[in-house]
Amino acid sequence: MSGQTRLLENRWDDSYAAKLDEPGKLLYRSNLLGADKRITNYGGGNTSAKVMETDPLSGEKVRVMWVKGSGGDVGTIKLDGFATLYMDKLEALKGLYKGVEDEDRMVGFLPHCTFNLNPRAASIDTPLHGFVPYTHVDHMHPDAIIAIAASKNSKELTKQIFGDEIGWLPWRRPGFQLGLDLEAFVKANPNARGVVLESHGLFTWANDAKACYELTLQIINKAIDWFAGATEGKTTFGGAAANSLPAAERRAIAARLMPEIRGRIGKVERKLGHFDDQDAVLEFVNSKNLKPLGALGTSCPDHFLRTKIRPLILHFDPGKPDVDAVIAALDEALEEYRADYTRYYETCKHDDSPKMRDPNPVIFLVPGVGMLSFARDKATARIAGEFYVNAINVMRGASTVSEYQGLPEQEAFDIEYWLLEEAKLRRMPKPKSLAGQVAFVTGGAGGIGRATAARLMGEGACVVLADIDGGALEETRADFEESFGKDGVRGVILDVTKEDAVLAAFAEACVEFGGVDILVSNAGIASSAPVEETTLAMWNKNIDILTTGYFLVSREAFRLFRRQKLGGNVVFVASKNGLASSPNASAYCTAKAAEIHLARCLALEGAEAGIRVNTVNPDAVLRGSKIWSGEWREQRAASSKIEVSDLEEHYRKRSMLKLNVFPEDIAEAIYFLASDASSKSTGNIINVDAGNAQSFTR
Repeated sequence: MSGQTRLLENRWDDSYAAKLDEPGKLLYRSNLLGADKRITNYGGGNTSAKVMETDPLSGEKVRVMWVKGSGGDVGTIKLDGFATLYMDKLEALKGLYKGVEDEDRMVGFLPHCTFNLNPRAASIDTPLHGFVPYTHVDHMHPDAIIAIAASKNSKELTKQIFGDEIGWLPWRRPGFQLGLDLEAFVKANPNARGVVLESHGLFTWANDAKACYELTLQIINKAIDWFAGATEGKTTFGGAAANSLPAAERRAIAARLMPEIRGRIGKVERKLGHFDDQDAVLEFVNSKNLKPLGALGTSCPDHFLRTKIRPLILHFDPGKPDVDAVIAALDEALEEYRADYTRYYETCKHDDSPKMRDPNPVIFLVPGVGMLSFARDKATARIAGEFYVNAINVMRGASTVSEYQGLPEQEAFDIEYWLLEEAKLRRMPKPKSLAGQVAFVTGGAGGIGRATAARLMGEGACVVLADIDGGALEETRADFEESFGKDGVRGVILDVTKEDAVLAAFAEACVEFGGVDILVSNAGIASSAPVEETTLAMWNKNIDILTTGYFLVSREAFRLFRRQKLGGNVVFVASKNGLASSPNASAYCTAKAAEIHLARCLALEGAEAGIRVNTVNPDAVLRGSKIWSGEWREQRAASSKIEVSDLEEHYRKRSMLKLNVFPEDIAEAIYFLASDASSKSTGNIINVDAGNAQSFTR
C-alpha cells in the first residue's frame, strides 16, 4: 500500500521479556511498536497496561493503569514517560460526565486520579484506554489502517478485510465520550479484538503484553497484505504528470528555494527547513492528482496538527525548470495561502477560540523535486515531513481502492484550536536565545571552533561544522550528535580557499537547514619565520587561508543573508597579532590584520541589510588548538627563548590579568556577538587575551 509490501516483523524476544515486570513489558512493547514508522508516526498513538500496584498510603494492592503520557513518543519513551492512574478513580469519573459539551472539564479531573504522585500528565486519550476492559491496549496510527479509515466507505472496507475480528466506529474527536463509545463497543462485541476509528487509527487489546503486541502486528500486516493485492496493477494518484529531476539537481533546486521561503515565512519567528525527496514523495508530487488530493487536506488528527490541514503546492515544471520564476511567484503564492488559512480560521472559529496562529504553510510540494517542510526547529520540521509522508501513504491507499476523504474543516479546526491543545502550547518552555538560527562555523573541528559550536548549540542554534580535516570533523560531529541530537548538527569537509567548495558547502547548509544566520569564520593556520626566511609559499598559504578564505565564506554568507532578508551575523576569529606586531611572524600577522580590516569593510556594507560583522581577537589559546599542536608551538617557544613545556605558563604570566585563555572563553565572546545581546554592535573588536596593552584598539 505504501509502495512496499514487506510485512512487519515480530521482534518480541521472550528471553528478554521474561526478565521484565508488567510496566517493563509495556515499555518494551511500546518501544518495539514505535520503532517502525509504518506502525505509528512520531509522537502518535499510545499504549497502556492495567496492573496491580501497592498503594503507598494503605499498603493494599490496587489496580493502576500505566498509559503513555501527554506529548510522549512510544518509540523513545522511558518508564517516566507513562502516566499512572488509579482505575477506581478513573471509573468514578463516569458519574461526573454530563455529555460531549463536558469534554474539556473532564480532562481537568484526570490529575485527581494520579497514582503515586506521578508528575507525568495524562493525555486526552486516557479514557480510551481506561474504559476498554482489557489489561493491555494499543492505539496506533498505521498508514495501512488509516488508509482504510480515511476512505469514503471505510466501514465497509473494515468489514471486508477483517470480518468480525475488528470493528469500526465513526469519527469522533478523542476524549471522554470516545472512551465510553469504545467500552460500549467491546461489551456489545465480546469477540472483537480491536476497532478501526474513522479518520483516526487502530485500537487493539488483549490480556497479555506479548499477545497485544502480536495482535497489533497481525492486524496491520493483514491490512498491508490486503492493499498489496487490491492495488496490484492499478495506477496510483492518477498516474504521472511529471518526471523527477536527477538527485543532484533536486538538491540544488532545494538549496535555492529554501532560503527564499525561509526568509518570507520567518519574519516573526525564525524557521528551519527539511528537504525530503524519497520515492513516496516524488511519486505524489509528480502525479496528476497532486492538486486535488493536496487540497483535500490530511485526515488523521496527528497529521494536520503537525502539517497544517493542507500543503502549498508550488508551480514548477521539471520539464522546463525555471527556479527564478518559482521564486518570483513565491510572494503571491504565500499571500494566497495565508488568505485561505485566514478564511479557514474565520469560518470555523468559536467565541472562545485562541487567536489565529502563524498562517504560513508548513509543507511545500515541488513537482520533480520533492517536499520542503519548515518549523520552529529542525526536529519539528523533519517530523512534519515524516507526518506528511504518512499522509501521502494514506492518500495512496485510500484513493486507489476507494475515495480518499480528509477531515471536514470544522472538525480539523476544532482539534487544531482545541483549548486543551492551546494550553499544551503555552506550557512549552521559552525558546532559547538562538532557537531557529543556523550557524556556519569554519575550523569547526578545532579547539575554538568546537567550543564555539557547543556554545551556540547550547543556546538552540543548529550548526554546520566546516573543516578541512575529515577525521576530526567526523569525530566532532559524532560527539555533538550524542550531546545535542542528530537534528542539530551537520558536517562538511571544506577548504576555505576553494571557491567552488565554499559555494557547495553553503548550498549544503541550505538543503539541510533552510539557510544560514550566523557565520563564524575561524579556519586557521599559523607560521613563524624571520622575514628573510619566509618563503613565498608560506606567505601565500597564510594569505590564502586567513584572508582569501575569510573573504570567500563572508561573500557567500552575505549573498545568502541578502536573499533571506532576515539580517545576519558574521564573527571573525582574528588574533591579537592582527593589532600587535610580533617578530618572526610577518605572514601570519599581516593576514590577521587584513582579516580585521575586511571585517570593518563588511560591517559598512552590511549595516543597511541588518547584517552585523564583528571580530574576536584571541591570544595564546593553546588547549585543543590544531594550530598550537604543530610547529607553531615550537617556533613561538624558540622566539621567546623558552622551553615548549613552559609556553602556556609564559603566556599566562605575560598577560596583564595573569590568566590563561581557553577555547570556551573565545566561544563566549563569539556567542555574545552572534546573539541579540549585542544587537546594536557592528564593526567592533573584542580582545580575549587576558590583557595585552599592545593589542588595545586605538
